[in-house]
Amino acid sequence: MNEQGLAEDLRLTMAEKKDLLSHPGLDKGAGEEFLQEAFQIMLEEGIRKGMDVSEKVCDWKEPEQLHRILDLDLKETGEPRERLLERCREVIRYSVKTCHPRFFNQLFSGLDPHALTGQLITDMLNTSQYTYEIAPVFVLMEEVVLKQLRKLIGWEDGDGIFCPGGSISNIYAMNVARYHRFPECKQKGNWALPKLAAFTSVESHYSIQKGAAFLGIGTDNVYLVAVDEKGKMMPADLEKQINRAKSERAVPFFVNATCGTTVLGAFDPVAEIAEVCSRHSVWLHVDAAWGGSALLSRKHRHLLDGINRADSVAWNPHKMLMTGLQCSAFLLRDSSDLLQRCHGARATYLFQTDKFYDMSYDRGDKTIQCGRKVDCFKLWLMWKANGTRGLEQRVDRAFAFTRYLADEIKKREGFQLVQEPEFINLCFWYVPPSLRGKEGSSDYSHSLGKVAPTIKERMMKKGSMMVSYQPHGNRVNFFRQVVANPAVTKADLDFFLDEIETLGKDL
Repeated sequence: MNEQGLAEDLRLTMAEKKDLLSHPGLDKGAGEEFLQEAFQIMLEEGIRKGMDVSEKVCDWKEPEQLHRILDLDLKETGEPRERLLERCREVIRYSVKTCHPRFFNQLFSGLDPHALTGQLITDMLNTSQYTYEIAPVFVLMEEVVLKQLRKLIGWEDGDGIFCPGGSISNIYAMNVARYHRFPECKQKGNWALPKLAAFTSVESHYSIQKGAAFLGIGTDNVYLVAVDEKGKMMPADLEKQINRAKSERAVPFFVNATCGTTVLGAFDPVAEIAEVCSRHSVWLHVDAAWGGSALLSRKHRHLLDGINRADSVAWNPHKMLMTGLQCSAFLLRDSSDLLQRCHGARATYLFQTDKFYDMSYDRGDKTIQCGRKVDCFKLWLMWKANGTRGLEQRVDRAFAFTRYLADEIKKREGFQLVQEPEFINLCFWYVPPSLRGKEGSSDYSHSLGKVAPTIKERMMKKGSMMVSYQPHGNRVNFFRQVVANPAVTKADLDFFLDEIETLGKDL
């Protein structure tokens, strides 16, 4: 091509580009049509079938096979609408249906339609929680929801923030506790501080160890406190560990108590632990990510007696309340703006000092994040729909089902409780006929430990249900069943026990 032809081609290209910029770059009509069809697929394939006990909980495929089915590779050109809709169907088909009444695998399950609606609207609005100017409704809403959660704990005042998960809430607690004790750490770092010591039970969530590593405190400086036979922290050993740390020239700054341990569902004696913390002037954090929702129940809130004495609390409504992932609150008794002082960086492009409205509503500087997803709306809408009493009924129903299942297990040959449930974690072994009466044999524990993994493999490949298992201390693998989904019925729990027998009777 000669120079004149190249110039003409360039002018044409520029004209075309100018014309393109005169029109929207998206086809809104086609977009709306796609959304309507996609929502219908979600309703039919994800919700109706996902909650239908006659459908599979999961359609298991090995990774290589699943990769081939889904054609996950990204390409240079786009695909037509029908192919994209089919891809949506495939994604739903081969995903685990956590809303299924026979999904018992995690500490979350079920699907609340109001919470899901809140989540969809949140994603549609696609805003960030950091300033009032960009998220006016949600800034006000978050404070109302956090205040209600603090009230259930027993605090009339305080502070808080929604975090991306309970692990982050626990790490926030460690960071705020360190800053509260040594404010200079924000500028000078750990170099300016003495050796710090944190304390948590051997049953606590692993995020405490991760938090110590992440914050530069070090996992060697996390003192593990002994628990009793039910998995509860022993306050006497906590005092012993604190004195030991002091003798090793460390400064105790943080104690983590757990309300609802991950495996056994144990509740540490918070009131007694608070006494120990008070004597030693140590920050008390309560990880109630799992068990916090029992506060809604007048019948069961006694499990968290003393939580009002904590300095901070982590609570995950996305677990027992079925709010949907993720919804995790970090709550503080302090009302002196400690969160802001600890985390604030005063970025002037977000938190200008000459705004035309009350800048105290710009609360995003209290977090370690910049952009922050709105997690309050789905909880707020679900709470509005059910009311506090409706949520209480949801909690009480979970406890009732756990009691029902525990009683049924005691009636069945081959089923053995690990311990009586205090919460809604139901832990048990299934002993197949071949092992019954052989408890004293040398290979009994080894053989029993293989039962749960084999049954788990069979149920997943069949797609009939899902439940977790794990070893625990010197105990070999056992099942941990959790019923948090209000769509579950007695028939589902009866099926659960029958299915374990069916899948394991030949072992």
